[in-house]
Amino acid sequence: MDAHIKKVYVPMTETSFYILLCLREEAHGYSIVQKVEALTNGQIKISPGTMYGSLSKMEKDGLIQFIREEDKRKIYIITDLGRQVLELEMQRIERLYRNLQEVQ
Repeated sequence: MDAHIKKVYVPMTETSFYILLCLREEAHGYSIVQKVEALTNGQIKISPGTMYGSLSKMEKDGLIQFIREEDKRKIYIITDLGRQVLELEMQRIERLYRNLQEVQ
């Protein structure tokens, strides 16, 4: 993983985190929006502009890839690089949680 990717994505925004998390399975933008809203009990609502801008940037950076189109919807999946970035972020979040537990 090059330094640019690490600098841009770690730590990552909640939007980027949830997009990569959801794309461990094939999905299109609108289904990701729905899944994130369900996962967060409506606390995070990704707007279409944010979703499609994020998908475009992540695809360009090699974190996700376009697989196919179904009913005029682009289907994406996470790449190996995207999995590495997601794993780094999950480790960072786990460390934060452990630290929180230690100081309580």
